[in-house]
Amino acid sequence: MKEQYHRWHSPNLNMDMEMLVFGDRGYPVLLFPTTLGAYYQNKEHGLIDSVRWFIDEGLVKIYCPATIDGLTWYDKGIHPADRARRYSWYDKMLLDELAPWAMHETGVGKVAVAGCSFGGYHAANFAFKHPEKVGHLFSMGGAFDIRMFTDGYYDDNVFYNNPVDYLPGSDNWALWQMNIILGTSDWDICKEYNLTLSRVLNNKNINHWLDIRPDGKHDWPIWREMFPHYLSTIK
Repeated sequence: MKEQYHRWHSPNLNMDMEMLVFGDRGYPVLLFPTTLGAYYQNKEHGLIDSVRWFIDEGLVKIYCPATIDGLTWYDKGIHPADRARRYSWYDKMLLDELAPWAMHETGVGKVAVAGCSFGGYHAANFAFKHPEKVGHLFSMGGAFDIRMFTDGYYDDNVFYNNPVDYLPGSDNWALWQMNIILGTSDWDICKEYNLTLSRVLNNKNINHWLDIRPDGKHDWPIWREMFPHYLSTIK
């Protein structure tokens, strides 16, 4: 399995970013880490190994970028307005830098986005804000309401990075073309967030699969089961 390390200076964030890339061809998948996780976290916890077959067969090429959780939603030392503003810059980095990079390298016109836990938020937010760029969304144990991090503060940057707020009013045609899977489990601490997002999608008649697995917890073992299953739905 081919593995590459990349470091580049992001003009949108005005800071260096790091990323691991697995594979040399196939559908591009942007895979985000969990809360405050490093760019190598998904490798360390076996999520990459769980889909090694897809990588070795050239079906997917997986991009594991760093996040800036500690400088955005989880930075309690700055005002919530600054947390939201910085996250908007991160979203712009994904849109202007990483997604085009992945699409250019693979020759595919869209990306898939995926992540576990808070990585599921990153994936869902990018997918629902920019559905014309995303063919597949795979969230595993995700949470999708960012207001828990804003201490009651609310502005446009909060609204437009909070899927359960902006999605009901979105009429972007590409939302109805996306393959959407929301993975959760009976004992997942984020199960209710998935039920809520599923209701939003149902209200808009957006086709999706709410995958509720029995007895699973909010942890890596169930995510390692989910991820290869979800990648198998890429056409």
